[in-house]
Amino acid sequence: MKKIVISIAIIVLGFSFALSPIKAQETELEGHIEESLEAKVTQVLVEKTQKLRLLVTKGSLKDREIEIESGNIPSVNLPKYKIGDKVIVSYSKDFDGNDFFYITDFVRRDSLVWLFLIFIVVTVTIARWRGLLSLLGMGLSFLVIFLLILPRILAGDNPVEIAILGSLIIIPVTFFLSHGFNKKTGVAIAGTLVALVVTGILSGFFVEASKLTGFASEEAAFLQSAKDGLVNIKGLLLAGIIIGVLGVLDDITISQSAIVFQLKEANEKMKFKELYKRAMSVGQDHISSMVNTLILVYTGASLPLLLLFINNPHPFSEVINYEIVADEIVRTLVGSIGLVLAVPVTTLLAALVVDKKI
Repeated sequence: MKKIVISIAIIVLGFSFALSPIKAQETELEGHIEESLEAKVTQVLVEKTQKLRLLVTKGSLKDREIEIESGNIPSVNLPKYKIGDKVIVSYSKDFDGNDFFYITDFVRRDSLVWLFLIFIVVTVTIARWRGLLSLLGMGLSFLVIFLLILPRILAGDNPVEIAILGSLIIIPVTFFLSHGFNKKTGVAIAGTLVALVVTGILSGFFVEASKLTGFASEEAAFLQSAKDGLVNIKGLLLAGIIIGVLGVLDDITISQSAIVFQLKEANEKMKFKELYKRAMSVGQDHISSMVNTLILVYTGASLPLLLLFINNPHPFSEVINYEIVADEIVRTLVGSIGLVLAVPVTTLLAALVVDKKI
């Protein structure tokens, strides 16, 4: 119990640091100062125009009261603030020294921390040590992504090469932490790597064949502009497909590997052919449920986009030709092919290992 408590404390501290408020950003450009403050709504002076009185809780103006009228700013979805709401306030001074304030967003950090703590408690309570180690593996994955993959891509390195390098670090560390140092995990790692290579080849081929540029989102265009063309946007699209499929491969490959090892443990006389056949029978059910799950997951994530296209007067054949749609189709289908192929590949490797053929 003492070890569990210490491990939970380490994980919580690590993620609290990751989610902790960033120091108030202050920039100065030719005498023009901008800063992000945090404030709390203490009074709603005028409901209709959202004239508010706020108390600054973080930044250079801490403990100072300010007034903001947010209802006079054109917005698609103007939020209604109430007493007690915590918000991000952009503070700037013009060249004459006049102060300007406007609310840019809510402070939602507290709810995220609480949600994460609930996630930790539920995971550790049900999965015990395995859940705890998987949380540690998740934390290490975040470190690899934020300390290696993202910085190197921003520095101009090839996104695909960096994604593969990061995957080669993430896969063994997270698999061994979550599932232990054993042959079953080793087989799952091998199956994952094979499926990842296939996914990378397919994604590269079909991104080129579909003439995808990677600029389907506003974020990509903004990144290209902000980094002066340093980031390879098409490569970034490929890297995203590789990293995205990596997260689901863990579940598939470890399941198939475990099935084969359990079958052999239950019946030592079972040979390679029978092991493969029985494990693939379960794997086919896994594939059937996984395909449906993937479709529903992508549909749920893209509901606003799908609703726009449902109300589109253009024919379906034209709609799916838009890059923003083709991008998601290629991402979904290439990833799904890699996941489906992971089942027979991992099952084959596991059957060969337990039957002592390799």
